[in-house]
Amino acid sequence: MNLKFSKITISGKFAVGTTTLAKHLQEILGWKYVNAGAIQREFDRQHGIHENKQGALSRSDSHEQQIDQMTIDLLKKEKNLIYEAWLAGFMAQNIKDVFKVLLICSNDSVRIDRVVNRENISVEEAKAWIKQREKENEIKWHKLYGQHDFWSPKYYDLVIDTYASGPMSTVGKVLDKLGFKGTLNHKK
Repeated sequence: MNLKFSKITISGKFAVGTTTLAKHLQEILGWKYVNAGAIQREFDRQHGIHENKQGALSRSDSHEQQIDQMTIDLLKKEKNLIYEAWLAGFMAQNIKDVFKVLLICSNDSVRIDRVVNRENISVEEAKAWIKQREKENEIKWHKLYGQHDFWSPKYYDLVIDTYASGPMSTVGKVLDKLGFKGTLNHKK
């Protein structure tokens, strides 16, 4: 497979569809998939942190920096890698051969609905979880990395609004930009 990039980062806020996209791409491309969020959630569980109610402020600065350094190291040395993390695209700015994808969802009601259905919680709980995690993460990241808009389109090669683009359409947009010419053997 001769693609324009050998690594993909998938970034976006809570409940915008990053994991869905990453898993579909992994299935189609057969590439290694790393979900930094899953690594963080395992750390949180081991340290008694509720992974959906709390964000980065509940972790030490050094832990956050270790995860972000892991991101940079993997993106520099690995090939055929799909790396999903909120800051992956931002962290990959000066790394060659990385296709940086940002997912957004322009309708917060859709994000809230996704969390309600995924976690089996109330609408009010979902709103609180989203607000809390995003606020805590931004506070921590601004402290560690400066006053950036980490989801500014200027940091990414492709921005997709998952409110207007369904899962397979989103996958297709990424594959098109990669120059994918193969056939899809996607399993449902």
